[in-house]
Amino acid sequence: MKKTLNTIALTFALCIAAAGVASAEQVKVGFAAEPYPPFTSPDASGNWEGWEVEFQKAVCAEAKLDCVITPVAWDGIIPALTSKKIDMIIGSMSITEERLKTIDFSDKYYNTPTGVIGPKGEAFEATPEGIKGKTIGVQVSTVHQDYANKYFGENGATVKEYQTQDEANNDLAAGRIDAVQADAIALDAFLKSDQGKECCEMKGNVKDDPAILGAGVGIGIRKGEDDLKAKLNAAIKAIRENGSYETFSKKYFDFDIYGG
Repeated sequence: MKKTLNTIALTFALCIAAAGVASAEQVKVGFAAEPYPPFTSPDASGNWEGWEVEFQKAVCAEAKLDCVITPVAWDGIIPALTSKKIDMIIGSMSITEERLKTIDFSDKYYNTPTGVIGPKGEAFEATPEGIKGKTIGVQVSTVHQDYANKYFGENGATVKEYQTQDEANNDLAAGRIDAVQADAIALDAFLKSDQGKECCEMKGNVKDDPAILGAGVGIGIRKGEDDLKAKLNAAIKAIRENGSYETFSKKYFDFDIYGG
């Protein structure tokens, strides 16, 4: 009987220890609460899906992290990270010098151009000269807002800010603004939608400015969390080497989203 009780006690202790390890490894993964196809969007049941959701699952599995999806308003996502309401950001956040003053990043996990779309039949280019005199929509608290303010707002255009990308796209489709700037992949997804096919077309990619647009997209983490950063970097490298990154990417893209 004593041996049985000791066995039960040992088993219980091991379970408690295992629970402690699991709890220690659980991380809350933040991304924008609004749809951002093809990267993140809720299905009919409210479950999140998309390329970045698959990326997150692959990275967390490889890094042996218990990741919990935690949607957050985009303009408050960095404060949510620094205040420990979330533990990392996997939400198409560009690695920029300005953001690196506040948070840290993993290695990049994709890098795509920045595009401008506008109404069909209106010929203009994605340049300061082409946008001059027009109203261009951007999502607030993004690199696109910073870029548009510098290159378009200071050269005769009006920059209109939106809380979500959908709101900017909807205003363009309704004729309330003249153009929208965003990640070219997200814009392409809109142009393939019923609404986008009807109204709009790509006008081109903007001239790159790495100081504003960044050096690709990375996982945002708090400064000083070097162990977590090392795990994430190793996981990103592993899923690219073992082929899983390419496998799930092919569901969404016919090109290498990782970029040069």
